[in-house]
Amino acid sequence: MLTFTIRRLVLSIPTLLFISLVIFMLLQLAPGDPMAQVPLTVPPEVKQKMREALGLGAPVHVQYWKWLVQFFWIEPQVLIDHWFGTALSEGKLRVISWQTRSPVMDIVMQRMPQTLWVVGMSYVVGILIALPIGIYSAYRQYSVFDQVGTFVSMIGFSVPPFFSGVVVIVLFSVQLGWFPSIYDTTHVVTDWDSFVIQFKQMIMPVMVLALQTTAQISRFMRASMLDNLNQDYVRTARAKGLRESAVVLVHVLRNSMIPVITVIALGIPGIFGGAIITETLFKVNGIGQLLLTALFANDLPMVMTLTFIFAILIVLFNLIADVLYGVLDPRIRYD
Repeated sequence: MLTFTIRRLVLSIPTLLFISLVIFMLLQLAPGDPMAQVPLTVPPEVKQKMREALGLGAPVHVQYWKWLVQFFWIEPQVLIDHWFGTALSEGKLRVISWQTRSPVMDIVMQRMPQTLWVVGMSYVVGILIALPIGIYSAYRQYSVFDQVGTFVSMIGFSVPPFFSGVVVIVLFSVQLGWFPSIYDTTHVVTDWDSFVIQFKQMIMPVMVLALQTTAQISRFMRASMLDNLNQDYVRTARAKGLRESAVVLVHVLRNSMIPVITVIALGIPGIFGGAIITETLFKVNGIGQLLLTALFANDLPMVMTLTFIFAILIVLFNLIADVLYGVLDPRIRYD
């Protein structure tokens, strides 16, 4: 297992470099000018100096190499300086946002807590609800509970977030007045009352996003459980006199979790990507909204950094899913 993990980590390096190159070249072909938002009163010679300061006058391969050095060498040094109080990155040029003229990673770290609070919490809530529903729906196939679960899952799959988000805002915020429609990102939790305010403003966006997560994972869990409930090893376990709870929750559940892990693991990078539509609806200043504003402003360093971070997370959690396969299924061995 250790050899397999190391081999996969080594192979992921050229994969990520190729992905970064593809992202960079695609963004270079995108139309628009990052200096378009500069006021018209700025003289042309000043604009030219700003263009050179942003690295826009350099050849494409020079810009790509500069970004690689900044992302893989300088930004880790900044992180080390933050943790240990050193000065490794002092005076070195970091990845700068064309829109804000600030370091990209500083802006990402400012937005990350909001995304983890809302989108991350919705993913955890969706998984905790989906797994029991999928297990019980498969065990009680075609029961009333199974029919209701199937109906709710179809709604979760079919209704897009921009519709369900507007519905919950109109119902619970405008009509009933229970929850705020705008997420206050400046709110700080210091006592019980402030925690209640934070909890209330999180309910609606978490509800909208958790509906989709629950619908997807519960259907995968149900289908995987049904595939294993009629296997020979299940009949053998029951013939040996094992309790039904042990048969379902130990033998069947362990094998059924193998394909579900892939869905869960590959969905985790989406947490850091945020939910662009939901964050926009509820005014959550998270990573998803940051990516959207960067795309509109043609902020190539910001867009490239965010998309490459998502690519790293996808490769990483693919590896984690493969390792968990060997943990859950004793038939799988990585020699």
